Amino acid sequence: MLCAEGKDSPGEECSGDLELNGQGLKSQCELWKCHEGTGHTSSKYSSSACQCSTGDQDALVKFCCTPENVSMQLPHPTGTGEDVPPPQDVGTLSPEGRRLGVSIELQMRAFTLCREYLRGAWREIQPHQFKVSVVSGGLSNLLYKCSLADTLKTQSTEPRQVLLRLYGAILQGVNSLVQESVIFAILAERSLGPQLYGVFPTGRLEEYIPSRRLVTPELSCPDMSSEIAEKMARFHKMEMPFNKEPVWLFRTMEEYMSQISPLSFTEKDDMEKFNQLKSFCLEEEMQNLKVLLRSTASPVVFCHNDVQEGNILLLSSRSSSASDRLMLIDFEYSSYNYRGFDIGNHFCEWVYNYHHNEWPFYKAQLSDYPSRVQQLHFFHSYLWEMSPGLGEGDRHAQEEAMLLEVNRFALASHFFWGLWSILQAKMSTIEFGYLDYALSRFNAYFEQKRIWT
Repeated sequence: MLCAEGKDSPGEECSGDLELNGQGLKSQCELWKCHEGTGHTSSKYSSSACQCSTGDQDALVKFCCTPENVSMQLPHPTGTGEDVPPPQDVGTLSPEGRRLGVSIELQMRAFTLCREYLRGAWREIQPHQFKVSVVSGGLSNLLYKCSLADTLKTQSTEPRQVLLRLYGAILQGVNSLVQESVIFAILAERSLGPQLYGVFPTGRLEEYIPSRRLVTPELSCPDMSSEIAEKMARFHKMEMPFNKEPVWLFRTMEEYMSQISPLSFTEKDDMEKFNQLKSFCLEEEMQNLKVLLRSTASPVVFCHNDVQEGNILLLSSRSSSASDRLMLIDFEYSSYNYRGFDIGNHFCEWVYNYHHNEWPFYKAQLSDYPSRVQQLHFFHSYLWEMSPGLGEGDRHAQEEAMLLEVNRFALASHFFWGLWSILQAKMSTIEFGYLDYALSRFNAYFEQKRIWT
């Protein structure tokens, strides 16, 4: 039973300035004009300023981040028969400034996977003809760019570079990984996602697309927000060969809850945070949330369920297009679900900036949650894509109705990722303040619950 008696109600949401590698970073609108970067692989960024109005907020100075690519090459023969000492295991830095080493073991693992799963020149490459570099260190998976040496020619249509994704702690189960691979392949066939080159038990090989992931402040930029709404609507309109009943949300949370119940922590600081989380009476609170959402109308559609900035690519090749610059990626949590959850979850991500280089490696600013004006702006773009035949009066009425729907389901987002983060605190080897993050999500849950119930 996740309930400790005699505890106070949750405290205030933590807050702070948004930071990237220790430097102030404001939200961005014209970043599609600065697209040379192919992924956050270094702690060094160059900036150029532009101006943007966020609708109902003051104009903010924007910055363009162009990460520098950092790669490591495997040891190679000298041609003289000498034994070559292995290179030092020098780490690269993630966007958050934490060291992400590309070990010799990982290099050889990536080399072997590429040789086994890819065609053409990849089948015959030698270690000195192969490069691997860190693309990102996320909260669930680790990503690496694998490349052929510049001097090696391709034989046919095989790619020169691919993305290697290695799964972290798997909370969704093996079935969800199989489903994600099916989704990935279907979207690739429909030209809505990257190509899939290989699937194996611990990860997969994907098309490497010249792009970069969005950062949190960009989500509030009106043009970006409009296109995200349009991309989400296109996702929601898809017919997929999966269970159409909206059972994923609470079934998954119940599974998480059952795994949390027997947990214990040994570090004093972790014990105190876990006890605070138990004081929220989470099992009872989840039943209250279920009752609330059952009384809240929301269409069932095929949802991404994790539209956060790290899962939205800004494409270099489409940067000149005014309305087709973005691509949704990472379908680990995708399922038929309530529309309100997918949109509400996205709105919650406006609050959390994961590009912070000090413990707990995120910043939360609840005041960044989208205002009424910003939400209506998103709904307007969403409905134009989803239901272009709607009359103006009907569209306005639906936009107003979505305010209650989406903000109530945003509560489920806080609850879901709060539970997820408790489990990650026990399972994950990624350096991140998971228990701090869980507390932040539940504090936000209770604060917003007072507004929307």
